[in-house]
Amino acid sequence: MFKYIKYLNPLIIYLLAFISFTNTGILCWLVLIYSWAFIPLLELFIKPSSRNMSAAEEELSKNDKKYDYMLYLIVFIQIPTLLFFLYSFVGSQLNTIDIVGRITAMGMLCGTFGINVAHELGHRKNKFEQTLAKISLLSSLYMHFFIEHNRGHHKNVATPDDPSSARYNEWLYSFYFRTIIFSYLSAWHIANNEMKKKRLSIFNLRNEMLQAHIFQAAFVGFVYLIFGGWITVYFLGAAFMGILLLETVNYIEHYGLQRKITSENSFERTMPQHSWNSNHAIGRILLFELSRHSDHHYLASRKYQILQNHNNTPQLPTGYPGSMLLALLPPLWFSIMNKKIASYHSK
Repeated sequence: MFKYIKYLNPLIIYLLAFISFTNTGILCWLVLIYSWAFIPLLELFIKPSSRNMSAAEEELSKNDKKYDYMLYLIVFIQIPTLLFFLYSFVGSQLNTIDIVGRITAMGMLCGTFGINVAHELGHRKNKFEQTLAKISLLSSLYMHFFIEHNRGHHKNVATPDDPSSARYNEWLYSFYFRTIIFSYLSAWHIANNEMKKKRLSIFNLRNEMLQAHIFQAAFVGFVYLIFGGWITVYFLGAAFMGILLLETVNYIEHYGLQRKITSENSFERTMPQHSWNSNHAIGRILLFELSRHSDHHYLASRKYQILQNHNNTPQLPTGYPGSMLLALLPPLWFSIMNKKIASYHSK
């Protein structure tokens, strides 16, 4: 039973967020303390596990709907939690520190679960799960991620054509500008090309980017009408933090890794060595195995519960939370990661 229950670990952060939204002072910052202090510290003392499921275990697990229900639960919690976050400001007399604490808590939920769960469901083939992915992305106003990630990033990963792949010696802060702007433009390019292939106008309502903008504008309008201007600003702040969290994850997942050009003048197939992997247990469970990213890019259709560790893949120095903190300090990040890249290529 533990193999299922462990993926309910994110509910701890939702509980901490509820405490944040209903209290003041240090309690508003519990999500930040738990996610960026407690977990990274704990992962320094827990040995990573490279164990894979046996063939029999994988066969049983890959079609086990209980793993899917874990994802659905997060989506069904995310939007009500967002609305509760907005309502928590109504009639309140909070100081700036408490307001920022609550925005930070919601931003963590937007980036860690809103976008991450949408990432997993967005790779599914059925419309129900794809719709849940888009609803989940709505909490960060980043619905174009569904388009660009699946039809752009996975095609171009670890090449100069991919705005979501960080280049060698590229600072995280400059990466934010490049990836946010060019991923957005890439999503428009993909969606518009699909309209042209169908011989439809790019302004047709079947254009997925138009749909995304309509839904997002309507949602922001709803928030403004119900909660007013300042609370709308708080929502936009949380959504933007969710976006920055996603792009920080993108940064650490592919930093400095490049696919080679073949004799046919095209890029080699995406292999496990083109993504940074992490087998640190807490980060894996908290992020629905996202940190086994090497296997995800090798076989994007593989569900999170059966993602595998591949030998001889680049390994992050710690789990995702700790690696993201390192990325915030570029000189320290480069001193560690550039050595890892050199060591990996010298094997």
